[in-house]
Amino acid sequence: MDVILILTVLIVIGALAFDFINGFHDTANSIATAVSTKALRPRQAIILAATMNFIGAISFTGVAKTITKDIVDPFTLENGSVVILAALIAAITWNLITWYYGIPSSSSHAIIGSIAGAAIAAAGFQALNLKGFIKIIEALIFSPIIAFVVGFIVYSIFKVLFKNNNLSKTNRNFRFIQIGTAALQSYTHGTNDAQKAMGIITMALMANQYVTTDDIPFWVQLSCAIAMGLGTSVGGWKIIKTVGGKIMKIRPVNGVAADLTGAMIIFGATFIHLPVSTTHVISSSILGVGSAHRVKGVKWGTAQRMLVTWVITLPISALLAGICYLILNLFF
Repeated sequence: MDVILILTVLIVIGALAFDFINGFHDTANSIATAVSTKALRPRQAIILAATMNFIGAISFTGVAKTITKDIVDPFTLENGSVVILAALIAAITWNLITWYYGIPSSSSHAIIGSIAGAAIAAAGFQALNLKGFIKIIEALIFSPIIAFVVGFIVYSIFKVLFKNNNLSKTNRNFRFIQIGTAALQSYTHGTNDAQKAMGIITMALMANQYVTTDDIPFWVQLSCAIAMGLGTSVGGWKIIKTVGGKIMKIRPVNGVAADLTGAMIIFGATFIHLPVSTTHVISSSILGVGSAHRVKGVKWGTAQRMLVTWVITLPISALLAGICYLILNLFF
């Protein structure tokens, strides 16, 4: 069998595996608040998240097109198939490590850092599409900051609007609303995160000249949507526990404010075709809401641990991908 075809098949399998892992690694964030406030039972939340992620994944392709061309140019990428396969192996490895320890790290950071690291190992820094790569990094940096600020503002507005309401009754009503906001946040997660695997597969098809444009084939879109939906159905209880309880004690009114904030920021990024870390957007939304509610109620130790992971994921995944490329290059 042709080596290029073998590599392409391995990349498709690897990308779908990455999407599946992303499903139970990142999607847990979108339902963590609803589970922690008991707005939804865990099984109900998983089914809801899997369904809404699938619908979100087949709704858009703009982020996927950004992934295909804004980090590296697949048409000029030296030994492109090996670069992409190395990136997938590195990103999957880092995702599994952080999932095992229950750390809500970013699959987006992992795959973007991995693509960059493998490309640099293959052809040096000139392999990067610097303008596009910087644009993506800016989105990854600023989106959590924006989410924190918006979360603070949204919950501050809630405090003013509902200050004279009975707290118990308000939380009971918001528990029902939270079912809708959890569904919305799961949908927006699918619109952004599933597209990263779509972009990787399409990048490989372009690099190997199976397609000539960055239009995402429907079979790629559908298979990635199914992989993420299946991954979501497995669940990510370790990360649900961290996001849903170790950042702050979340009540339904807090959960609705955080869910709305996360959904707005993620969908805004999808609308302008930018990949963002849904993990860090959702976590930062909760931090913003918690700060507006009661600063001392936020468990800043967890936030610090998440920040460290946020900072180190890009360079570590890039280094891992570089090493993977050098090893794979011995065989292909």
